[in-house]
Amino acid sequence: MKSLPKSLSNAAVFVLFIIVVAPSALAQCEEKIVSNGCHDKRESMKLKAIAFVAILVSSMVGVCLPLFSRHVPSLSPDRDLFTVVKAFASGVILATGYMHVLPDSFNDLMSDCLPENPWKKFPFTTFVAMLSALFTLMVDSFAMSVYKNRCSRASETDGARQENGNVTVENSEHGRALELNGASSQLLRHRVIAQVLELGIVVHSVVIGLAMGASDNQCTIRSLIAALCFHQMFEGMGLGGCILQANYKFQMKAIMVFFFSVTTPLGIILGVGLTKVYSATSPTALIVVGLLNASSAGLLNYMALVDLLAADFLGPKLQKNMMLQAWSYVAVLLGSGFMSLMAKWA
Repeated sequence: MKSLPKSLSNAAVFVLFIIVVAPSALAQCEEKIVSNGCHDKRESMKLKAIAFVAILVSSMVGVCLPLFSRHVPSLSPDRDLFTVVKAFASGVILATGYMHVLPDSFNDLMSDCLPENPWKKFPFTTFVAMLSALFTLMVDSFAMSVYKNRCSRASETDGARQENGNVTVENSEHGRALELNGASSQLLRHRVIAQVLELGIVVHSVVIGLAMGASDNQCTIRSLIAALCFHQMFEGMGLGGCILQANYKFQMKAIMVFFFSVTTPLGIILGVGLTKVYSATSPTALIVVGLLNASSAGLLNYMALVDLLAADFLGPKLQKNMMLQAWSYVAVLLGSGFMSLMAKWA
């Protein structure tokens, strides 16, 4: 798990490398640009500069809010307000996967710029999303299995040493050891969730930023700014809550906050730099971005449903408190509803 920063950076570099090296000599399928006064490079550059700052600030505010719960006691993980806010953010993440990322993948892989065979003969988007969700489950499961096996071996070794040394262990001490083992297992669970969730968000954020940076449609960019600020802030709150529960040290928290905050703005800068060589409608770009979006959608949908919503709603805290459970459902519906509405503009 210590290799998260390296794995995140490698993933981002891999995504950008594939897109950048797409040969510009490939046959382009340029969509007809409607002359409606929306294509102005100078005006679009001003909006991109505004988007860079606004999205960066929104991302930092969203992901950092839960991390400052020490100064705001009502936002600490054991409080009811934190549970409701996390449910709202989980709804945002769920709607991001279903209402934004998945449709984008369908649009890319079913584009008229791609040959009918094989792209329109087989549902690649849902197939890749399914594989991505299963792969996320595998990572989740294997990580927990490896840890539990190590703990089991360590417990057996300690027990053998105590037996050989004729050491009598009190029941209370044994119970405390089991409790610590359970707490440690839960902590690892939170860390796996935080890292896998961030990886999926980073991939999607790079694609979003690249598309915005390469566009000169000021009408599209203007509507995207507000939608992406909302998206990044509340998606960041969901991720920040996971980072907080993972109980990382300051350095690791700072690294994860940095990666989440800068990926979309960095994507915008790269998109601007690649405007002359990058075409969003080239076959290579459509395939790469479409497959990446499908993978990200499967990961985000799995994480939102299984690791965030199901884990909380089927957990002891909400099962014992019906009123809190009801408010949390309202929060999920509001979060997913607002994010779904954003699909009208983004």
